Amino acid sequence: MTESTSIRWDHAIGGTIPFEAAPRPPTALARSDYYFPDAHLAEGDGPAAVGADFSPSTIIEAYRAGYFPWPHDAEEYLWFSPDPRAVLPVGGLHVSGRLARTIRQRRFRLTFDTAFGHVLAACADRVEGSWITPAYTDGYVALHRLGWAHSIEVWQDDLLAGGLYGIRTGNMFGAESMFHRVSDASKVAMVALMQWVEREGITLVDVQVTTPHTARMGAVEVPRDEYLLLLRNAIQ
Repeated sequence: MTESTSIRWDHAIGGTIPFEAAPRPPTALARSDYYFPDAHLAEGDGPAAVGADFSPSTIIEAYRAGYFPWPHDAEEYLWFSPDPRAVLPVGGLHVSGRLARTIRQRRFRLTFDTAFGHVLAACADRVEGSWITPAYTDGYVALHRLGWAHSIEVWQDDLLAGGLYGIRTGNMFGAESMFHRVSDASKVAMVALMQWVEREGITLVDVQVTTPHTARMGAVEVPRDEYLLLLRNAIQ
């Protein structure tokens, strides 16, 4: 693993990555039919709520209450609110010297919200299996059409090389999943995401749980109570 740059990541990559990000305003949602319990009271590492559905209103209501969906083999409608919660601090992205050089070489072309369904399908295409079920897919595709879910696509030679998707509500972005078919493509997508986040004034980037990949890029864990305070301030 190479060391991260000590200067700001956007200076390390030679400015901003050229891509246009102009999401349409989100369409107002009907009130959810379901109520999520106080996330402060969730116990253990298992699901904190069970049931409901993956309608757009339900998914957004869950995020606003501090939950995210994570289907498992035995049950589809499972909602988690882990303690601690992983976030990627705005302005705290780590960019390795090698990744910075890759970005400066302009090997990739980036787009925003042009291939949401393809990104979602690529994230689900994992040898070890995926939590992205048909019902989950339908819910997130509907959210994208309504302006709540977004994707960043990374292209090489007009082929989809990597990307990520997630949900925005207020000034919170919930990064759901990412994939790569070409080395560094998902990392470039993450850099582009944080570039867009800063431009949009988003204050909270939720990555749910840390992975080696997100930890290397600067993700940290915060107590759930602290996360819920950050969330409340972000969605007001």
